[in-house]
Amino acid sequence: MDRMREVVDLLNKYAHEYYVLDNPTVSDIEYDRLYDELKKLESDSGIVYFDSPTRRVGGEPISAFKKHKHLQKLYSLDKATTIEEIIAFDKRINKSESQLEYTVEYKFDGLTICLTYEDGKFVRATTRGNGSEGEDVTAQVLTIKSFPLTIDFKDTIEVQGEAIISLSVLDEYNKTAKEPLKNARNAVAGAIRNLDPKVTEKRKVEIMFYNVNYAKNHNFNSQVECVEFLVKHGFKVHPFLRVIRGVDGVMSAINEVENTRKNLDILTDGAVVKINDFKKRDELGFTDKFPRWAIAFKFEAEEITTILKDIKWQVGRTGKLTPLGILEPVELAGATVRKATLNNFGDIERKKVKIGARVLVRRSNEVIPEILGATEYYENSKDVIKPNVCPFCGSEIVEIGANLFCPNEKCKPRVVAKLTNYACKNGVDIEGFSEKTASLLFDKFGVEKFSDLYKLSREKVLELEGFKDAKTNNLFDAIENSKKPSLANFIYALGIENIGKKTAKDLAEKYQNINALANANLEDLVQIEDVGEIVAKSIFDYFNNQNNIDEITKLLSLGVEPIFESAIGEGVFSGEKVVLTGTLTDFKRDDAQKIIEKLGGTVVGSVSKNTTMVLAGENAGSKLDKAKALNIKIITENDFKSLIKT
Repeated sequence: MDRMREVVDLLNKYAHEYYVLDNPTVSDIEYDRLYDELKKLESDSGIVYFDSPTRRVGGEPISAFKKHKHLQKLYSLDKATTIEEIIAFDKRINKSESQLEYTVEYKFDGLTICLTYEDGKFVRATTRGNGSEGEDVTAQVLTIKSFPLTIDFKDTIEVQGEAIISLSVLDEYNKTAKEPLKNARNAVAGAIRNLDPKVTEKRKVEIMFYNVNYAKNHNFNSQVECVEFLVKHGFKVHPFLRVIRGVDGVMSAINEVENTRKNLDILTDGAVVKINDFKKRDELGFTDKFPRWAIAFKFEAEEITTILKDIKWQVGRTGKLTPLGILEPVELAGATVRKATLNNFGDIERKKVKIGARVLVRRSNEVIPEILGATEYYENSKDVIKPNVCPFCGSEIVEIGANLFCPNEKCKPRVVAKLTNYACKNGVDIEGFSEKTASLLFDKFGVEKFSDLYKLSREKVLELEGFKDAKTNNLFDAIENSKKPSLANFIYALGIENIGKKTAKDLAEKYQNINALANANLEDLVQIEDVGEIVAKSIFDYFNNQNNIDEITKLLSLGVEPIFESAIGEGVFSGEKVVLTGTLTDFKRDDAQKIIEKLGGTVVGSVSKNTTMVLAGENAGSKLDKAKALNIKIITENDFKSLIKT
């Protein structure tokens, strides 16, 4: 029994580090071994402790949701969308000349959940419902691992949070789901309000906590104290919490939320503004619907529905056909949207998209919008027909999994895309070379291969419309200057499937010349960090295609000379794993990364327990908050300047 108690405590500690702190201290294998040991101990003894992690496995489906009355009403929030409404809110509640102290937090777009504890033990989970009465979803919420089953608080308490599904988790789920989920909000609502707890477990729901709704025999003085209580007792709380004074401070914090929320892995739709002082809250009280001391600032919607008018097929450099949705124009997040992407034909089928149907469209991070799925069909709605031949060259389509491919390597859009990728800044960097240039050279001179660019005739190019002496000279100078790219850029320029800028750099560091990379075997490639079996096979297959080897040989014979320059040097950042976040004033992000690497550091994309330093510019958001929570060293741009001068 002593060993069982020890294992339960260890597993709960490791789960808290993993699911709440995002800072695991043991590997998955170690956790699984302990978990298996616990299951055997429980099986042998017939005893399961109340806080055993084995209780979090999804049980059998329930027949119906029971109603439950909250100990204290869960209010919704009044809403604002403009600074004028925030000013009006402040004036309503502040009759003095001094500025009120407010807190500002992210407003997560999920499903409100209320957890009840009695005598330190979790006893119930309910939805918000109508505020007074919700549905008992205890069986479903028990599968969630981001909250404790026991707490060091012996009186009755209700804590409030937002059930969410991370956007990355949703993307992974949708890759294999028979019916993809349209968005994170619908996904989490469907997971919690599902009679089968196994569905909840499969969707990997989390809860972000932000409020103590009721605490018997305990009074809080402020929102900050309330949040500190939640953190102390093991609840998952987002680290973003700003304490400010007056309307100017509120709007500054809201702007910070606006600028940083797109970097979050969680769906957010606004910011929550609250009076920090609980005594002031008690004075202000509530209306029938809302607390008078809080308001939600809502941002412009990033999702909207419109009619899908048509599907146009695009062909990329690998020959993959990608469907582009032509939409009835609609205003979304400050822009008029006329087109939206889908991944492939399989994506069309899974999302049940039809021409003439109403579809849900999402626009985020300033990229081309994405069709999430169909919401309504009409009499004129019709299925999207799978193309049998390439819409550009007429070649018979090859179907691989959910994707369609044009096998013709001389298909114009394939060639143009390959040439443009080869010449881009991350490739060999032929300055001024555009998709339009590639298209023209293909049409007029049959330029199909990278090597054809180095065999162009200046006299013939001069005959092209729009190519006067200066423009022609610039093109040929740029082509000549592209002959000595870095090895990493050359690898990227080749357009190997699944190889981005970072992987190209990793391959260059590992092999240091193109011949060594060409001769690499699968076993060696898989050993490289972030190179899995699929990426390794893409690399291996590329260099085992004789046509590709012949093209590389031709490029080298024409004077192209990839140069290996180790990105990792020695200096003040030696051994540091650095995350860049926010906007830098005097440096481009790529330039700062190069400086760090030349001075011995490694730039990584996300904050984790392995990160040793964060360079934070203006409007640094969730990465900075997470770094603070993990006590990672943080430097400003001025600190960075001082370091690189030493």
